[in-house]
Amino acid sequence: MYKWLMTGFAALFCAAIVVAAAPSPDDTGVMTITARYVKIPPAGIDDTAWQRVAPVQVPVAGRLEMADARGSVFTKALFTDDELYFLLSWEDPTCSTVKESWQYDGTRWVHLKGDEDRIALLFEIDRINQFSSKSCTVVCHSPADLPRNQWKLATRSPSEKGDLWHWKAARSSPYRHADDGWLTVAGNPSGSYRETGRRYDAGSGGDIKNETPDSSRPLYMQDPARQPSAPGFLLKEEAVPITDYSIFKAGDVIPYRLLVKPSGSRFDVKADSRHADGRWTVMLHRKFNTGHEDDVFFDVRKRFSFAIAVFDDTGGDHSKATRSLSLNFKR
Repeated sequence: MYKWLMTGFAALFCAAIVVAAAPSPDDTGVMTITARYVKIPPAGIDDTAWQRVAPVQVPVAGRLEMADARGSVFTKALFTDDELYFLLSWEDPTCSTVKESWQYDGTRWVHLKGDEDRIALLFEIDRINQFSSKSCTVVCHSPADLPRNQWKLATRSPSEKGDLWHWKAARSSPYRHADDGWLTVAGNPSGSYRETGRRYDAGSGGDIKNETPDSSRPLYMQDPARQPSAPGFLLKEEAVPITDYSIFKAGDVIPYRLLVKPSGSRFDVKADSRHADGRWTVMLHRKFNTGHEDDVFFDVRKRFSFAIAVFDDTGGDHSKATRSLSLNFKR
């Protein structure tokens, strides 16, 4: 299975998202992705509008012990008068959405092994020095002689700023969006990414751990009076506290991640996804101008530097990333 290198994209691209892997040395040069104009936006993954543009086979590669991990992300882009669309497809034999779900073994609750599949895109908001030519390596700060626990996903100065789209098979897919964040210098005041430069866009979203204070078992379950809107996942608005653990039998599974409904700028990037025939296919789309300072403004008269990273059942430093990419628009 293919895995992507991000250290959390240096602990996600560096602790759980974003683009921490570098392209292989022979993947030189900048690849161009051309977005084609359509008057009517694609309604989904299978919309015939996608037939108007040929896919670009974008190579991805791992790094260090992942150096032999290679693959491709077949990439298409369309745009309307006010919105940009990506269709991304890559090989992944398994649909990974476990994210350490709880399972009752008849005596106690244990965590299942497994994480989730992901794909992340990083764009420049304000110019990031050398990003257009060296891709994610300039924001991951991960030279070979630096211990991995010191890798950081961050820009090197406050004047540099990136826009991060992070689609997660277990935590954002149920709400049909990609978690929208941004990148600046390292040093969050609080939160799980405090050592990196990763920030969440304004608004709510994300997930919380579904566990009791002593971390021994799940705290919430699906409300039995409600039909789950995302079977196999647990949404906060559909969850109720567990008051009687005797109702569970050996083999029962409850998600470990309680998903929080996104809102505000964090919900700007919408998504549709499907895993079939050993491949993920994900459609991402967003307005050119969201009106939010934590998002890149897409001007069809300009080119935009960006990069892609993919993760196979991991939230750590196993990923594959692309060389530098350039997005342009053509009517």
